[in-house]
Amino acid sequence: MSQKLNLGWLGAVAVAVTLSAGAQEKPADFTTQVPLSVTGDGPWYRLELPLAVQLSARQTDLSDVRVFNAAGDVQAYALAREAAKTDDNRTLTDVKWFPLYDAAGATGQAPSVRVQSNTNGTLVEVQPSSQLEAGEEELRGWLLDASAIKAPLRQLILDWTSERDGFQRFTIEASEDLQHWQSWGEGQVARLTFADERVEQHEIGLPGQSARYLRLLWSTPQSAPTLTSAQLVSVSPRSLPLPLVWSQPLAGSTGKAGEYTWQLPMDLSVERVQVELSQPNSLAPVTLWGRRDNSLPWQTLSSGLLYRLTQNGQDVVQNELQLPGQTVQQLKLTVDERGGGLGAEAPTVKFAVRATHLVFLARGPGPYTLALGNSTMKAANLPLSTLIPDYSAAKLATLGRAMVDGGAVVTPAVSTAPAASGIHWKKFGLWSVLLLSVLFLAAMAFSLLRKPSAKT
Repeated sequence: MSQKLNLGWLGAVAVAVTLSAGAQEKPADFTTQVPLSVTGDGPWYRLELPLAVQLSARQTDLSDVRVFNAAGDVQAYALAREAAKTDDNRTLTDVKWFPLYDAAGATGQAPSVRVQSNTNGTLVEVQPSSQLEAGEEELRGWLLDASAIKAPLRQLILDWTSERDGFQRFTIEASEDLQHWQSWGEGQVARLTFADERVEQHEIGLPGQSARYLRLLWSTPQSAPTLTSAQLVSVSPRSLPLPLVWSQPLAGSTGKAGEYTWQLPMDLSVERVQVELSQPNSLAPVTLWGRRDNSLPWQTLSSGLLYRLTQNGQDVVQNELQLPGQTVQQLKLTVDERGGGLGAEAPTVKFAVRATHLVFLARGPGPYTLALGNSTMKAANLPLSTLIPDYSAAKLATLGRAMVDGGAVVTPAVSTAPAASGIHWKKFGLWSVLLLSVLFLAAMAFSLLRKPSAKT
């Protein structure tokens, strides 16, 4: 009990110190002010910072972010950010797969099956629910047994054999009981030969949820391949990443043929890039490079095959590259023009970074204002466990919500710098604190000197 009280007392002291340190800061010290609206119960509110608002900051680590109340008082806050992702908490598991057969030419519903499993849910056998004559059966897809994986699923990796190269498209569904299925979107893999090189795409992203079984159903059953390997990547629930947030389209420039560059608004830990493919039937093997500024050499971030092809009257598109989350401010794309290139003008790109959540402790009258944009401000954010003494991930989800009022529209402050004054109040306050500290230490020393020495 006393330990909890001590933690609460220390948290209150930390909040008080933070508020005192920011007492002289005012909204006019920042180049951008954004009105906030709040819903739910306080006094803590959680805000997912829109990327357009984050880009108004002058410091990459968001040290210049503050929240003010209607009286202009700074609020205590914490930031939930995610560093560049690592593979430390990722687990790769080989899973069993079972074919799903149906009558040739059957359309509509998924094939009905009869399954046999052991006591822990592991599948032993999967058979069509009705007897199919030889030659009438058709492979519709595959059933994957993920019952041994208890963690959220982030990625599916397939390998297959097929009579011809090309694209393989299928729907992905998840279930806990093999009776009720939830859509997890669509997947696409590819195996192509380009300029005497083999280009393959094996990975499919999953939504980061748990499931005991996955069902893959091919869009065109006659082209469904024979699987030779199925693997699932799972992550610890504690390390499940924050969602990605995407930028608006960013224009680029071109130098020599097949080379395009883009300048990001600031240093960012980019995890994905989407390249606009405006022309149908585009095919481009590419390499993406990055660096922080002109004085540094380019470093390879990713490579792959981008395409927009028409098959059976539908566009098949792969325009996204996955990056390692390295901090960059400049991007360069080099294109193998044997595929026709991407045109003389640089395509626009969108980039994605992990979301940033801000939690603040509402004090004083609303409405509240988010302020950003000051290159000289020092960081003032607290750890979440200090801002919220009984903090837990479950409690975080129950906090009130704060939102940027009016979308992601930002309002420039009236003044970008504090008004000049004959008295420098910040310096005066700091010198006062230092002087009081010196006087306090002198009083302690004088008190100790006056104590009678211990008798021997």
